[in-house]
Amino acid sequence: MSSLLSNGVSTLSPLHNFKPYNNHRNQTKLLKVRANVGYDQPNISTTTTSDDKIREILRNRDYDKKFGFTFDIDSFSIPKGLSVETVRLISTLKEEPDWMLQFRLNAYEKFLRMKEPNWSDNIYPPINFQDLCYYSAPKKKPSLNSLEEADPELLRYFDKLGVPLNEQNRLANVAVDAVLDSVSIATTHRKTLEKSGVIFCSISEAVREYPDLVKKYLGRVVPSEDNYYAALNSAVFSDGSFCYIPKDTKCPMQISTYFRINALETGQFERTLIVADDRSSVEYLEGCTAPSYDKNQLHAAVVELYCGEGAEIKYSTVQNWYAGDEEGKGGIYNFVTKRGLCAGARSKISWTQVETGSAITWKYPSVVLEGDDTIGEFYSVALTNNYQQADTGTKMIHKGKNTKSRIVSKGISVGHSKNCYRGLVQVQSKAENARNSSQCDSMLIGDNAAANTYPYIQVKNPTARVEHEASTSKIGEDQLFYFQQRGIDYEKAMAAMISGFCRDVFNELPDEFGSEVNQLMSLKLEGSVG
Repeated sequence: MSSLLSNGVSTLSPLHNFKPYNNHRNQTKLLKVRANVGYDQPNISTTTTSDDKIREILRNRDYDKKFGFTFDIDSFSIPKGLSVETVRLISTLKEEPDWMLQFRLNAYEKFLRMKEPNWSDNIYPPINFQDLCYYSAPKKKPSLNSLEEADPELLRYFDKLGVPLNEQNRLANVAVDAVLDSVSIATTHRKTLEKSGVIFCSISEAVREYPDLVKKYLGRVVPSEDNYYAALNSAVFSDGSFCYIPKDTKCPMQISTYFRINALETGQFERTLIVADDRSSVEYLEGCTAPSYDKNQLHAAVVELYCGEGAEIKYSTVQNWYAGDEEGKGGIYNFVTKRGLCAGARSKISWTQVETGSAITWKYPSVVLEGDDTIGEFYSVALTNNYQQADTGTKMIHKGKNTKSRIVSKGISVGHSKNCYRGLVQVQSKAENARNSSQCDSMLIGDNAAANTYPYIQVKNPTARVEHEASTSKIGEDQLFYFQQRGIDYEKAMAAMISGFCRDVFNELPDEFGSEVNQLMSLKLEGSVG
């Protein structure tokens, strides 16, 4: 189904050809989902047709071994509870200046006046904000300026997670900021980036060392009063990443942050702020995991992206928070606000995400196209299993002239899970010749999964052209039977169909995320993408 929503336009002509970030993106990646079993493996029946068989194939058996473990860290945690004293204590522990404390207190006042939203498709019990710890950090304070002085135990911890930070094993072309609970543990390649004028550090350091930059941009894209969880984050955020790319600079390497929750009953409230000044560019990679606790934990982050004239930011996420067990017990509540502002003319922001974790996901990475000739892109795969719930999507706000946006969303629902796409395309009155193309596809596996699509389209300029296409499909017994007649078992058949379904989004992921996606799809599908 395809629909055209604009005044006085009755034909569909090709939209703007979006130029890829790197030249190699013109080449289609051959992404396949490989099964972990051979064709001749006897324990996989090719005649079972029940939902139980599908759930068995998609069971996430290896998460506990690879990511679900806990690490005994001697940590300091503040008492549970949320109050003005909590906000002041966090600011004191982080040795913040007065202006930062005032920012937090103002946000907390706004939070108290707000009500928790309840309009999403997600269903969950009320969150007791007084039963959470808002700050937990290793007692051995990390020295962020020197990896040699970092706690060896913490380095081994991240090495076990597949995020090497030491000099010998760290990634050569990716700068990593590792965040554990409420603090940044280490940041790699800082000196290399400084030679190009690029600032990459924890946001705690940025508040102290680059206060003018932080004051200029913090809350500019996502103000503290934006929404309930943005206000909470603005009051209690602990750490996160800060990156500033100066004018006329291409970041010499990709930057990345790896978020890890370790402490039980501790929420994580990181803040990420990326500023690309005029005619600069950067690629940012984000990953995350958490232990397999029986209790739910809250992750409420805020990400702000700012693009100057002719600048470009490509932001990629592979989200693998603990999703809970097969009965829906435990898992992370992932309530995140992500937004980018294309402030300068001819700037571009791209969001690419693969969402496989979290018991509940509630996020809408968005782009405000303020400058003329700006571009916003959103590519997403959301895979839910068991009793996971995901209410995710994007917002594209067209303000400037000749702005363009593209949305490609793929949702896969398995077991008893629910997957919802919710998107807003808004063309404001002065956004002449705005263009948008949206493609929202859902796939159902089994008879108990659910998928919903809620597109909101608001057009206030008659010269705009907005295209929306949506589809829902189901892996049926006839399709699986077709594969089985050719000697291909259940797992390989579903893997092949899911691989083709997600190809458009996987092609947008950075090459450096290839192994990460391999792992995640392997965990979810007992196969891999490669």
